[in-house]
Amino acid sequence: MVTDLKVACVQTSSSTSVAANIRASSKMIREAAAKGASLITLPEVVNICQRRGTLAKAAARLEQEDPSLAAYRALSKELGVWILIGSLALRLGDDERLGNRSFLISSDGKVVARYDKIHMFDVNLADGSTFRESETYRPGDGTSAADTPWGTLGLTICYDVRFPYLYRALAQAGAGIITVPSAFTRRTGEAHWHVLLRSRAIETGTFIVAPAQCGDHEDGRKSYGHSLIVDPWGKVLADGGEEIGIVYGDIDLSKIDEARSMIPSLLHDKPI
Repeated sequence: MVTDLKVACVQTSSSTSVAANIRASSKMIREAAAKGASLITLPEVVNICQRRGTLAKAAARLEQEDPSLAAYRALSKELGVWILIGSLALRLGDDERLGNRSFLISSDGKVVARYDKIHMFDVNLADGSTFRESETYRPGDGTSAADTPWGTLGLTICYDVRFPYLYRALAQAGAGIITVPSAFTRRTGEAHWHVLLRSRAIETGTFIVAPAQCGDHEDGRKSYGHSLIVDPWGKVLADGGEEIGIVYGDIDLSKIDEARSMIPSLLHDKPI
């Protein structure tokens, strides 16, 4: 197993245009690959950021017809890099709702893992903002992880970060890296983003890689940004701030065993 990894988090502010989002993110993927990143990660709903369910559904395509997936697979093969597509809004065929689906693409352009977001962001915030993700998206029903040159990588998405049992299950199944592509709201991000991601890293002894949406979107959404790479001891290795861009982290995978040997909490479960 390779013991060192340069990972990139691409921080975007996706629009309501699928074609424009493909162009913008592809340019950033090329830049990250040119700077030596072997794993390049994209945020949640990178193909279209649209709060209005009817418009999102109109733009979405079936997986086998989706232009974003095809573009990223081709780019992965061309550049010889692994790409984590944070998530795509996709038609499902058997449900009026969409899937919020993450993909891990190997350096030969193959899909090696899929994950449908399990936990839906159905919340009522103090400022009067309400979100009902379950009205537009169908939740997934299982975990997902894949073997990579850097060990097992576990997939999660955004609101999942508030459910520690998911991360514990992935770590206990062998994951040393867990991805958390997100489109966190600015209000919840300012209060909770950093502490949640650092907590998941510390609890599981894993590297957390969290590419994020940022800025003010066309549909009125305001995303927090601050793509993070966190090591197994909870140290923030990279923070993307609030602007569009790319952040990098040089990961020493020996830190996983080091953290878990000092605090082997994954082995200390007790029945309650």
